[in-house]
Amino acid sequence: MTKKNHTPTHTLLPTSTAGSLPKPVWLAEPEKLWSEWRLQGADLQQAKQDALIVALHEQQQAGLDIVSDGEQTRQHFVTTFIEHLAGVDFNQRKTVTIRNRYEANVPSVVGAVSRKQSVFVEDAKFLRQQTDQPIKWALPGPMTMIDTLYDGHYQSREKLAWEFARILNEEAKELVAAGVDIIQFDEPAFNVFFDEVNDWGIAALERATEGLTCETAVHICYGYGIKANTDWKQTLGSEWRQYEAVFPKLQQSKLDIISLECHNSRVPMELLSLIAGKKVMVGAIDVANNQIETPEQVAQTLKKALQFVEADKLYPCTNCGMAPLSRQVASGKLAALTAGAALVRQELLG
Repeated sequence: MTKKNHTPTHTLLPTSTAGSLPKPVWLAEPEKLWSEWRLQGADLQQAKQDALIVALHEQQQAGLDIVSDGEQTRQHFVTTFIEHLAGVDFNQRKTVTIRNRYEANVPSVVGAVSRKQSVFVEDAKFLRQQTDQPIKWALPGPMTMIDTLYDGHYQSREKLAWEFARILNEEAKELVAAGVDIIQFDEPAFNVFFDEVNDWGIAALERATEGLTCETAVHICYGYGIKANTDWKQTLGSEWRQYEAVFPKLQQSKLDIISLECHNSRVPMELLSLIAGKKVMVGAIDVANNQIETPEQVAQTLKKALQFVEADKLYPCTNCGMAPLSRQVASGKLAALTAGAALVRQELLG
């Protein structure tokens, strides 16, 4: 039996992660994306559940207000979802350039895409049984999904995105029924394909959220702390204004929460005024280095954001997922996040 949803409205500055947490060494090779599983079959299923419990415990130890599965049951935030869909052939691979940044050998769309069965629902039910806290669950967004594939069937990025939006909506509705409180769609591609985002990307994302009774979020960052992403950031100049291209239309969208990268970035904080009225998950933890922030550094980032976001709409978060970090560093960063949020909370509450 699943527990009832718990909407996270009672806590000022509720903290959470953007997504992934490091996997235990017994589950997969640590500090690596797309790491191979170290077990198979029933042993792997048990190990994934054990890792999920560990990830939950580490979030609770750090004092996070909104918890997640830490993406322990998936190899990658996009491809694990796609693996469960019909119409995609993982043996027929092509090399494509992902987000105009790096090349990858990806599966091919060979026919009409559909969801054969739920992908993460059993994992979400299991997490719901472990905690009464609000749960956030991450799904890949339609535009980021199409950017991770070779499309030999639809031969139209927009058509494929709308098909994925429909499939994501099916999955999201089942996740809500399983007790998830916030569905987050990961759309790093929104920081790259600005014309497409405004032409149909946000509309496709809204299709994915259609009829959901939970809160919805879109996470738009500058990527994991991997070399391809950090190298790209070096080319962006003294100000990173990519959000400026998509925030005005997102501010008008049906999405409840916008999640973005702030700490150690060159994003001008005043861009947050473009999403006035939305709840904002402010990335106050840098996931691209091993240095653990001090609570004061976290507090400083949050205070800057509070100049443009109302306190009851600010959700302290990490910049992105932390899968490539060590567990020790990730735990330290989570503790810094909650301690920094507590400092600001104390000031606000007097």
